[in-house]
Amino acid sequence: MADPRFYDNRGPFTLAEVCRAVDVALPPNADANARVHDLASLTGAGPPHLTFYAGGAGAHAADLAQTAAGFCFVPATTAKPLQMRVGMLAIPAPSVQHAFAAAARIFYPESSLVAWRQQTDVDPTATIGERVLLAPGVVIGPGAEIGDGTRLSPNVVIGRGVAIGRNCEIGSNVSITHAYIGDEVLILPGAQIGQPGFGFASGPQGHVKIPQIGRVIIQDRVEIGACTTIDRGALGDTVIGEGSKLDNLIQIGHNTHLGRHDIVVSQAGVAGSCEFGDFVVIGPQVGIADHVKIGSGARVAARAASQPGMTYEGGQDYGGAPLRPVREWIREMHALTKLAKKPKRDDHG
Repeated sequence: MADPRFYDNRGPFTLAEVCRAVDVALPPNADANARVHDLASLTGAGPPHLTFYAGGAGAHAADLAQTAAGFCFVPATTAKPLQMRVGMLAIPAPSVQHAFAAAARIFYPESSLVAWRQQTDVDPTATIGERVLLAPGVVIGPGAEIGDGTRLSPNVVIGRGVAIGRNCEIGSNVSITHAYIGDEVLILPGAQIGQPGFGFASGPQGHVKIPQIGRVIIQDRVEIGACTTIDRGALGDTVIGEGSKLDNLIQIGHNTHLGRHDIVVSQAGVAGSCEFGDFVVIGPQVGIADHVKIGSGARVAARAASQPGMTYEGGQDYGGAPLRPVREWIREMHALTKLAKKPKRDDHG
């Protein structure tokens, strides 16, 4: 259960209301008016609580058999009968995780960021929409636009001309410049959007900074993790495609284009002028060099590293350094392991 010190529970809801909100069918013979008071884990739930079982054996199956929960989302595709406590209502769902996420949104709609009272420094030429929350220390520059229902946390700095869409949540100490932000974007604390890209002209006298005069475009329903940085383009745009999710501590270089619904996991670094297709997954601590192209549906394993200017086909898994198809990489690792275990030849025998 969520700690009421930090989260406001909007329940209880009837079982019918929950099923309707998460778009699953009310189980046959279930009491539509049964009250669901809260969400909880399998091990922490009681009779008034809703929990979930995503499938699998071992500890998860044992927790399902022993849970005291009154209601539980279970996979609709499970063929084998589940061992559950008598009296618990199983609610089949096509995707247990999606159903539970939707339930969490109705019980705890304000769970992403904290609400604050308004006390800000807003330029008179800025445009502020309706139901916008501006926390203490927010600074909004000239010509900026903040869409309806957006919330800005303490010490957020919005630069000149920045446009932020509707129903966005911007965490504390975020800085956004030279950027257009879509609707329903979540940016967690400490992220820096639109800073100058890392571009220099090098010569015998040292390194001369190349002015970065592009923008950042963040499309709808993107999530950007804490302390992640996205540099603006040198001339064109740095683009984060619709629905993409960026974890904490990620670097996205200038002029890079991420596709729709990409996932980039923590501590990954993507250099400038890269192009990703849709539904690309980049694992933790991956390094992608400049001017790399990665096709739609490709997945890159943790701690892998690409070479500059390479093109990687979509729909494949990659790993290793330098980056290569994961099966090839695994074969090489097995061969090296066998070679390392091979006994040394005795030249004197």
